[in-house]
Amino acid sequence: MELRHLRYFLAVGEALNFTKAAAQLRVAQPALSRQVQDLEDEIGVDLMKRGPRGITLTAEGKLFLEEARDLLQRADESVEKVRALARGEYGELHIGYAPSPTVEILPPALTEFQIAVPGVKVLLHDLSSDELITGLQNGALELAIMVPPVGDQTAGILFEVLRTYPLCVAMSALHPFARMKSIPLGRLAAEPLVTLRRKDYPESHRFLDRVFASIRAKPQIAVECDSASSLITEVEAGRGIALATSVFKLVTGKRLLYRPLTGTMEVLSVGIARATKSDVTPAGEKFCEILRRISDGAAATNPRAKNRSQGM
Repeated sequence: MELRHLRYFLAVGEALNFTKAAAQLRVAQPALSRQVQDLEDEIGVDLMKRGPRGITLTAEGKLFLEEARDLLQRADESVEKVRALARGEYGELHIGYAPSPTVEILPPALTEFQIAVPGVKVLLHDLSSDELITGLQNGALELAIMVPPVGDQTAGILFEVLRTYPLCVAMSALHPFARMKSIPLGRLAAEPLVTLRRKDYPESHRFLDRVFASIRAKPQIAVECDSASSLITEVEAGRGIALATSVFKLVTGKRLLYRPLTGTMEVLSVGIARATKSDVTPAGEKFCEILRRISDGAAATNPRAKNRSQGM
């Protein structure tokens, strides 16, 4: 039994006339009669009674007509879903992300994507850099919006830079640095720092070590926090200051003050990571296009240039 047999029977069963059904299907009437007869022979029951006054459906024919209609509708829907998936307009998109660094570009990109492609369900996964890389490598994630992978993380990963942010120092309004216009890296090295917990956010500490390595110093870590919200609270309470970027202002609002960090050429980059051995779906590519456009728009408000590259 093939779908065409069902379509032929449906046409005849609804028209109750072989001539009309044949015209509708644009097939010869004898061929249509033969196909319906073959269907009845395969099923082993009479689906219709043929007489000089036309066709009537048997009880079995009436039941099979409804079943055939439902089957054909589901088949058509399945075909359309597959075509929509190929167009990037259907399915699920699993995206990992680092919350604080992506706060400027990810929310507007997600909003624009959901308006443009409502048939795709985006599932976000808030993970550490190591977890993001693992998710990309094992296929649990299609894309990750994150800071650049480093060291062993780079194996089998392509990274495309979307935005770069200059470094700054976050502090409470009562900190002595609040009276300064900028903070030299050498002065920062002597201050107690509030950071994210090393075991949960190793990438943050690797970056911190790299910044201070340029002046052959080590960061003086006073407090390690398990989340960005607790880090903000600790800095606000005067437990220390934090190395941050300008985009972190979007997270803290007016709770903290920020001063530019001088004496270093380091910047924090944010971009798209994907596994080299996995294919990004059309929906994923659409999301990447929107992220690039959003990032370009954000960069237009910042005179600091952004570059884009791909590599391992």
